[in-house]
Amino acid sequence: MGAASSTEAEREPLLAPTSAGTTNSQPVNSRVYGRRWLVLTLFSLLALMQGMVWNFWGPIQNSAVKAYGFTKSDIAVLVLWGPVGFFPWLLFMWLMDKKGLRASLLLSAFFMLLGSAMRSIPLTDLHLRRWLIHGGQFLNGLAGPTIMSAGPYLSTTWFAPDQRATATAVASLFSYLGGATSFIVGPLIVPAPNNSQTGAAPPSTAFIRNRIQLVLYAELAAIGLFFVAVLLYFPSRPPVPPSVAAASQRLSYRSSICRLLSNFRFLMIALAYAVSTGVIGGWSGVLDMVLTPANVSQVDAGWIGFWSIVGGCVFGIAMARFADSIRGMLKLILVLMLAGASLSSTWFTLTCLSTITHLPVTAAILYTSCILVGIFVNSSVPIFFELSIETVYPVPEGVTCGVVTFLGNLATGLLLFFLTFYPTNLSWLNWCVTGSCLFSLVLVLFFRESYDRLYLDVFVSV
Repeated sequence: MGAASSTEAEREPLLAPTSAGTTNSQPVNSRVYGRRWLVLTLFSLLALMQGMVWNFWGPIQNSAVKAYGFTKSDIAVLVLWGPVGFFPWLLFMWLMDKKGLRASLLLSAFFMLLGSAMRSIPLTDLHLRRWLIHGGQFLNGLAGPTIMSAGPYLSTTWFAPDQRATATAVASLFSYLGGATSFIVGPLIVPAPNNSQTGAAPPSTAFIRNRIQLVLYAELAAIGLFFVAVLLYFPSRPPVPPSVAAASQRLSYRSSICRLLSNFRFLMIALAYAVSTGVIGGWSGVLDMVLTPANVSQVDAGWIGFWSIVGGCVFGIAMARFADSIRGMLKLILVLMLAGASLSSTWFTLTCLSTITHLPVTAAILYTSCILVGIFVNSSVPIFFELSIETVYPVPEGVTCGVVTFLGNLATGLLLFFLTFYPTNLSWLNWCVTGSCLFSLVLVLFFRESYDRLYLDVFVSV
């Protein structure tokens, strides 16, 4: 591909002409390409790095306060830049709809590269350095609309119907996996200021700052490598579509927005996604602050966050594969996931209030309840995406998921905005998590599901 926008084969019409009298036939030369795995891998690796950069500061908030003079509110704002970066999401969705995924992904990768470079500049002026770090986090947040919304678009464009949900899960959850990696990479490489071993002096401010700088350089190098890879090869779509749905005509950009905003069932499922995943996203971004009152160390909080997200990714891919095998079960899967999240979050919240509830508080209980919350909510993301797309088809997948993820990040942003005013006692934040899971469960229970895109692939193509 090189830097060109598309090849001649990609500019050919998706649907070949059909003879008179033949309707509802499968597109001629419909084909699934082996290169789809390379495309999925490149996209997923960029999503991984975007998640790592977004969640870098939360797991090492004590070290960041020591090294750069950040406050608790500053840490919340650094996490908040991710949702703030979603405000120009209409621009990225328009670019994806008009120019294809390649153009939108290249622009997003460029913002990631520029942002990582800005926050890696080793200035001695800490005031200016803090501003550059904030600017770098904001630029990384601008990549969020494409990274978090384009997974279903990629899966429809490149994958057969019996692999779509699985590809959606991989592409959508790798950004979460990047956030999970930050829970481990940060605390393991960057020492906490009060994490001195017996007989050893606490790490100096200069040493902590050097370790942070090492991670920043490593993330910049990885993002630069993936940007070059996408620049050299990332086609917008295959020469021949893999399914009837991939080849079918979609609504225009303006018509799609109007249909989404006027479809009550879509608004129900989008709100259910936004409330549950948005609140959990903000909560996990400051998990170290949440667990500090329970005497959980920075490293232990990192491991809890890591396993909650990794468990959600693994479970989410498994459930997506199950959904590919047994179609038409998306609502039931969501109900079970949200019911588990409601029970787990209630358990965790009541455990943190042990002085009132008198429930036992042990490391095992905190680990288990917190990890289960992350597993159930994070694994629901690709199922929410697929059900939203089925509900409003033929609205383009990128536009549909752009609206859904924007609402989710809006919920995260509102939560973190309030956190900047109430950063001390965070028991209210745990209650928000429990309430969001219960609210989303009720919405999904009353949601009436439909599978318009699946009907097209299963019945029209036979």
